[in-house]
Amino acid sequence: MTGHLSHTMQRLATLVVAVIMITLLTACGSAPEPLVEAPSSNTVPTARIAITPQSEDPLSIPVATAVPTAQPIAGEQPTATVPPLAPVREGPGGLPYPLTLNELNFGVVGHLYYTDRATALAKAREAGFNWFRQQIHWRDIEDRSGQFFWNELDNIVADVNAAGMLLMINITRSPSWYTANGSDGLPQDPAALARFTGALAERYKGRVHAILIWNEQNLAYENGGSIGPSDPGHFVEIMAASYRAIKAVDPGILVVTGAPASTATNDPGIAMDTISYLQAMYSYKDGMIRDYFDIQALHPGGSANPPETLWPDNPSNAQGWTDHPSFYFRHVENQRRAMEEAGLGDHEVWITEYGWATPNNSPGYEFGNQISYETQRDYIVGALWYSYQNYPWVSNMFLWNLNFTVLQRENGRDPNHEQGSFSIMNADWTPRPAFYGIQQAITAIRAQQP
Repeated sequence: MTGHLSHTMQRLATLVVAVIMITLLTACGSAPEPLVEAPSSNTVPTARIAITPQSEDPLSIPVATAVPTAQPIAGEQPTATVPPLAPVREGPGGLPYPLTLNELNFGVVGHLYYTDRATALAKAREAGFNWFRQQIHWRDIEDRSGQFFWNELDNIVADVNAAGMLLMINITRSPSWYTANGSDGLPQDPAALARFTGALAERYKGRVHAILIWNEQNLAYENGGSIGPSDPGHFVEIMAASYRAIKAVDPGILVVTGAPASTATNDPGIAMDTISYLQAMYSYKDGMIRDYFDIQALHPGGSANPPETLWPDNPSNAQGWTDHPSFYFRHVENQRRAMEEAGLGDHEVWITEYGWATPNNSPGYEFGNQISYETQRDYIVGALWYSYQNYPWVSNMFLWNLNFTVLQRENGRDPNHEQGSFSIMNADWTPRPAFYGIQQAITAIRAQQP
């Protein structure tokens, strides 16, 4: 997670007719008494869309019709006029384009390779999550001959499906021979990744429900060592090639565009700022990307700032990491605004990483030393409610993270590393306070959805 944000939110005139929704799965087990209260009834809840199930299969795709409207955020001033949304049109396989979910879903980022998957998935379900995000490294699956070695990923896909969860695979890390400089950043030829994504979709057809292409590609090290003006356009070409390859195999897979890191930095050796990256991506070749993705992934900030705060109008009182909007959860509003200004408001947003660090010893994450486990709980629960009540364009939220504390223990790594500080489980699989707060919030939000 990287942190950075802004304070204005673009008003939505309407949200496009929602047509694809994966059935919500209910949380396992009974929940304890609420640890964090829901917002008061004077907050206007977001309109959501009723669904018409087509099958009793928990992983079937129901059809929904309705047009919800956005609710304004209290205290915000109107912003510039948004271009009208494009009419719904036919996409691959005769399905409407873009594919969407019609209710707020809840996912978690975890790691299932060579660990106790049964416990990880049971805990994810118990907390109330119905989606699991697993990152994979392309370089570990394809060799120089072009042969694929799926190995443990076969077991992961099978186990996630057996647990009754929906699966998003996040592809990162190219084999070095596909990159311009021998790194593991984005490939030089978009066709190389398209071949891999097509093979992935073919192997796991009907069992992988979304594919997320890359992660924080506006960071130099994720891009391949440097980041420059031509790179957002190159990423669009990669998205287009992979989109076509995936949809040729399974038109129903949700294709998700990788989230840029939330940052204000503009340095070729470090990063391109979030908004500039999105704007360059959306304007490339007169908006070419509009035809080649279903969902835009976004990563808001957080640092030690409460989820409802935002610099400069409503800044946090935290110590440090407060003087730029990119440090705040609500930076997601600025990122959404860039989408709408580019005429992409018919595409939904998935927040594919959000969370708050707790005390740790990792340089750059010192803000976590201000966050107790109880405060972590309060901020995560606050972000869930804030998004549900104010962001009708967000249809899935993936918490960072479930079980990295466990992985650190299993691999003999420093237990105070920042990755584990974001976890909602302790290293022995006992829940932290956030676990129970999330459980209660998800249950309450689902009860309010149609």
